[in-house]
Amino acid sequence: MAIADAITALKAALGDKISTSPSDTALHGQSESHFAPMNPDAVAYPISTADVAKIVRICADHHCPVIGFGVGTSLEGQTSAKRGGVTVDFRDMAALVETAEADMFARVQPGITREGLNTELRHSGLMFPVDPGANATLGGMASTRASGTTAVRYGTMRDNVLGLEIVTADGTIMRTGTQARKSAAGYDLTGLFVGAEGTLGLITELTLRLHGQPEATAAAVCAFDDMEAAVAAVTATIQCGVPMARIEFVDGATALAFNAFADAKMPEKPHLLVEFHGSETAVKEQSETFGDIVSEYGGADFQWTLQAEDRNRLWAMRHNAYYAILASRPGARALVTDLCVPMSKLAAAVEETRADIAASPIPGPILGHVGDGNFHAILLMDPDSAAEKEAAMALSARMVERALSMGGTVTGEHGVGLGKLEYMEAEHGAAWGMMGQIKRALDPHNIMNPGKLVRLN
Repeated sequence: MAIADAITALKAALGDKISTSPSDTALHGQSESHFAPMNPDAVAYPISTADVAKIVRICADHHCPVIGFGVGTSLEGQTSAKRGGVTVDFRDMAALVETAEADMFARVQPGITREGLNTELRHSGLMFPVDPGANATLGGMASTRASGTTAVRYGTMRDNVLGLEIVTADGTIMRTGTQARKSAAGYDLTGLFVGAEGTLGLITELTLRLHGQPEATAAAVCAFDDMEAAVAAVTATIQCGVPMARIEFVDGATALAFNAFADAKMPEKPHLLVEFHGSETAVKEQSETFGDIVSEYGGADFQWTLQAEDRNRLWAMRHNAYYAILASRPGARALVTDLCVPMSKLAAAVEETRADIAASPIPGPILGHVGDGNFHAILLMDPDSAAEKEAAMALSARMVERALSMGGTVTGEHGVGLGKLEYMEAEHGAAWGMMGQIKRALDPHNIMNPGKLVRLN
């Protein structure tokens, strides 16, 4: 058997860096999403790029699937071993390799988390701003082209990865990009691998753009009587050119979940959570402008803070929203949607989604990074109820259709994995076929995270 032969060869080459322990394989087959566990046959723990290349070459020789793994926070089944094989866990490749303060970049191994990197950078005056909520690894964030709460100001992983070191499907080690801020030299191979979800190769090092830590930071939360007014305030703020660092939206159901989970004492209404970065003067001006906009749309219960501990508490609550919402229906599993539409269509998309969920038999609190048109519905279903799962899947499908009809995308940040695979042709048409051609060219034996992102015969 090809997989068994590959594992035998890997054990001979790497010794105790390979595990077939049932507890290890089970841990790496689980998902935070609604998918059933899909366990690999073995888990590899490399400590260097040379180890990764050796693993991939052996797996390529035996046509054995290879799945990259960070900390397993992806929500579309990207790390599930759909066809078995070997999961490559980057926990032991988690170093900050270099910080170039003058050029404002860092080189890191893929297993370091975003919080870990910023801890290392805290005395440099620099930071890495991309914040998907979960304390994900940077290799995983690049692989899924993650974004999150700060994308409205600092961009996504696509905007903040300058270059990569990659092990390709035949075990070749190559580098993409440079340390320069821009280049016109050839195809954008960095962009090709950022968002490829490990289907073309494994990322073993990243060169990341850093940003200056702001002189001043202010955060606020405010309530609205209805969802439409809150979303309209977001749209108006963006159109006025206010440089928000974060602008998040939660509906009344999410506010109730916050109250139960974190004693937030928020009224059962839609809320905006915002943050401003800059000089003290700039932050003051931005805050005042935003306050004026909010008042025009009926915003109330305005709570401002400049204190770090209060801001941290606010964003910790937002980052834990998924778990707070899960806790609001004990025993439920969640189907987490991830839509992104043009800003002009955001209010309609959210309102139509809210009405659709209200008419369904299951709850689905709505929240999101609405500063760039991205929002989520957390569809809570009884895992033992086929009817509720069917309802959740139908809701999700209608949300996808709605986003595409408005010129949007089926995923703004979570990626494709298994969950959005069936919608790719509707969004991309012939371009999805070209993605398949690229996959066949770079991974002819379809060993790199097979069954995800593209569909091959």
